[in-house]
Amino acid sequence: MSETGHLLELKDVSQVYQTPERPFTAVENVNLSIDEGEFVCLLGPSGCGKSTLLRIVTGLQRPTRGDVLYRNERLRGVNPHATIVFQSFALFPWLTVQENVEVPLKARGMSSKLTVGRAIDLLDRVGLDGFETAYPRELSGGMRQKVGIARAMALEPEILCLDEPFSALDVLSADALRGELLELWTSGSIPTKAILMVTHNIEEAVLMADRILLMEKEPGRLTTKIKVPFPHPRQRKSAPFIQMVDRVYATLAGQTMPEHVEMGTAPGEPGRTRALPHININDLASFLEHIAAYPEDRHDIYRLTEDLKVDSEDILRLTETSELLGFATIAEGDITLTPLGEAFAEASILARKEIFATRIRRLPFFKWLISLLRAADKQRLNWDVAQTALELEFPSQEAERQIETAVNWGRYAELLSYDDDSEMVYLEPGAA
Repeated sequence: MSETGHLLELKDVSQVYQTPERPFTAVENVNLSIDEGEFVCLLGPSGCGKSTLLRIVTGLQRPTRGDVLYRNERLRGVNPHATIVFQSFALFPWLTVQENVEVPLKARGMSSKLTVGRAIDLLDRVGLDGFETAYPRELSGGMRQKVGIARAMALEPEILCLDEPFSALDVLSADALRGELLELWTSGSIPTKAILMVTHNIEEAVLMADRILLMEKEPGRLTTKIKVPFPHPRQRKSAPFIQMVDRVYATLAGQTMPEHVEMGTAPGEPGRTRALPHININDLASFLEHIAAYPEDRHDIYRLTEDLKVDSEDILRLTETSELLGFATIAEGDITLTPLGEAFAEASILARKEIFATRIRRLPFFKWLISLLRAADKQRLNWDVAQTALELEFPSQEAERQIETAVNWGRYAELLSYDDDSEMVYLEPGAA
């Protein structure tokens, strides 16, 4: 163990990508430590840099600034004591299950006799005894991910990194694999000394982790550290578990300040341009209708996740949009509809469009886009021109998604039109 007592440390780590348009900061000034015996979760929205941090921890990527220390020694190159399991299985389809597990062992120069024994033992530990000669195509998603975990464990890593390892699985397979991984970890059946897992699933983080590190994006950074004090196995229906999940939701959702919602600045102006949440307006309407149907004023955001059968990231996007448009306020993990939100939920289709148009007109993003269209020839603009302008604020892929979201919102509000053949965005007559 290092003199500091930490197995791994990140000190003031930042990752900046140079793009043709502008530098893009993926993570900024991240400080974290992991000790032996810890299961740590990085939790946050998509695009906040969680996977980037995993690549930095494993040495697959060198940070632009800052230091990565392993057992108090600066990490240079690939971390030989860490392995990573991806969400996409990443198995070789032409190799059998056993041969897939043997790959990293052979790469290290281990003899065939030893690789066979190690692979069979690992497959037995993860519950795949009898499937050694099967090919990946013959296995379910959960079983393929078990092969990935066995392969990652083949080199007996001290740190096991998991990049949303259950997100590609169906609900039942994901639950089963979570339980089996926890059993391996808590029983000491694997030599791993620490686990670092990336997720955007709040309940999953509370179920598995000893500590949860919350991240925000634009740029990605750590905001809050939460210790989960419950022993394993954890009971999802217990009051302490539910309270902890609710606490995490409350922290991520934030709280609406009186008379103020941060809307950011328009693209090109000083300050932070707030990205539009990527949501469908019909989903937003259904969300508000669901809340309005109940007599209570305040609604637990965590309960809404269960009621609507959607994941935590989707719920947080819907609550963010509701707050941004003035349809709801957020406090202590609860959401409350404003009178305007209630009116929207109960309004006719045409009335909803009018309300929505009025609300998005006040957003700096839409003020910028409408002014851009007003100044354009015939009040129309090529999609690529608008995207290029936004690439001064966002990475290229996100800039494209922002234009797509803005056009979808604008079309619903009957402020904008779009012609797919010419790829032109139009200002609707009367919208100016």
